[in-house]
Amino acid sequence: MSQETLRDYLREKGLTARILIFANHTMTVEDAERELGVSRERIIKSMLFTDEKGGVVMGIVTGDKRVDAKKLRACCGAHEIAFTRPHVVKRVTGYEVGALPPVGHKNHIRTFIDAKVMTFDKVYGGGGAVNALLEIDPRDIRTVTKAAVVNIGKD
Repeated sequence: MSQETLRDYLREKGLTARILIFANHTMTVEDAERELGVSRERIIKSMLFTDEKGGVVMGIVTGDKRVDAKKLRACCGAHEIAFTRPHVVKRVTGYEVGALPPVGHKNHIRTFIDAKVMTFDKVYGGGGAVNALLEIDPRDIRTVTKAAVVNIGKD
C-alpha cells in the first residue's frame, strides 16, 4: 500500500487529516521531530504486537513514551505479547515498519490508544511512506479504528 492508498482511505472516511511529504525520511520520532519542528509528544508511534495465539493488536503512544507490554497484555487479554516481525506488519497492514499509519490498514486491527495521545487536537504519525507523516486528530483515529483509550504508556 502507499500514501496514495492512505489518501484515498482518508477521503472515503471523510477525515480532514493531511499527509505531509518530506525530502528526508521520517521513520523515527527524532527524524519526525526535526522535520516538523514540534514536540515529540505530538508525534505518535503506532506499533503492532503479536500475542501467543498469533493475533495482532496495535498500541499507539506519544513519541516520548514506549508501549508498556505488561499494560497492553492486560488490556487485550493476552498472556504474552511481542513486537510483530516486519514482514508480518507489511502483510497485515499493507505498510512497512517506519511508515505505518495509525489508520487505513489492509485488515481491521484491534487498537489501543494511550490516554495521553487523546489530550492533543492533532498528532503526527506514519504517513504510508518513509518520508511521509500523517497529521490527524486523535479522535478520528479512535473513531475509525474503534480503539479503546487506555493507559499503555511507559516512560
